[in-house]
Amino acid sequence: MASIELKNVIKRYGSGKTANQVIHGVNAQIADGEFVVIVGPSGCGKSTLLRMVAGLEEISGGDISIGGRVVNDLEPSERDIAMVFQNYALYPHMSVFDNMAYGLKIAKVPVDEIKARVDKAAKILEIGPFLNRKPRELSGGQRQRVAMGRAIVRQPQVFLFDEPLSNLDAKLRAQTRLEIQKLHRELGITSLFVTHDQVEAMTLAQRMIVMNGGKMEQFGTPEEVYTRPASTFVASFIGSPPMNLLKNAPGALPGRITGVRPEHLDIGDAGWALQVEAVELLGAERLVYGRWAHGAGDELVIVRTEEAHVPPAVGTTIHVQPRAGKLHTFDALTGLRL
Repeated sequence: MASIELKNVIKRYGSGKTANQVIHGVNAQIADGEFVVIVGPSGCGKSTLLRMVAGLEEISGGDISIGGRVVNDLEPSERDIAMVFQNYALYPHMSVFDNMAYGLKIAKVPVDEIKARVDKAAKILEIGPFLNRKPRELSGGQRQRVAMGRAIVRQPQVFLFDEPLSNLDAKLRAQTRLEIQKLHRELGITSLFVTHDQVEAMTLAQRMIVMNGGKMEQFGTPEEVYTRPASTFVASFIGSPPMNLLKNAPGALPGRITGVRPEHLDIGDAGWALQVEAVELLGAERLVYGRWAHGAGDELVIVRTEEAHVPPAVGTTIHVQPRAGKLHTFDALTGLRL
């Protein structure tokens, strides 16, 4: 196992005036045995960053270290990493056993040790009964477990996951998330996991890197990122529904944005006046959508209420009160937390 350190990592394509910089000086220290998720929207640079750690993309500036060793100029095979891809990348003509064992055979690992490693990984992932099957005979979730098993048998210092759950349906994604958590608890191998799904990020990460436009907006625990977002981007990206970001909230100063999460607004007899536009029923909770009732600007405010509360009727005016200590303030120009 090993730590990972990113020092002012830059990636650009092309050179001179036509160069397109896609990663802008990322700095991060990932501890030995830590599970870190890189999350952000499509095109934010998260997969590019992961591929630079893997050695599949050259870096344009800065240093990447694994286990205290700078790996900028090392080939992927020399970095002691194992990668799990979105599309599984299994050999269709090989059995599950042979897919998992292939890298070890190339490395000339003794046959007895190969069998021991594959059997151990198959037991951890509960795919022992499928070792003689071909990938086409497996479900999507089983194929993903085979891909993870192939990484496990390598016994690498670092696991790299590139959106490995994207091809699975919602139920299977949730199940596989639990399996990945269990796997990390058992093996304790330093892991970097890329996803665009904030639920995956919040549930899997010990710490998370939130990327936006090639820049690291915030690096912290899921709780830190959720409760103290570093910018309006983080506040709007992490959380479903997103944080309300209001320029016209009562008492807001010019040049400031007031943030409040929908679950931190309580409907009562006093507070901000909102005219209800819609109500959504989401099982055990409801989302109430309203706009300022007294012409304070065309801003939509979302309020989350529990199932036990009687929902307000569309067209009526309600009053909502932010909970104490739950308001956030951001600079309207930079978007940064104040």
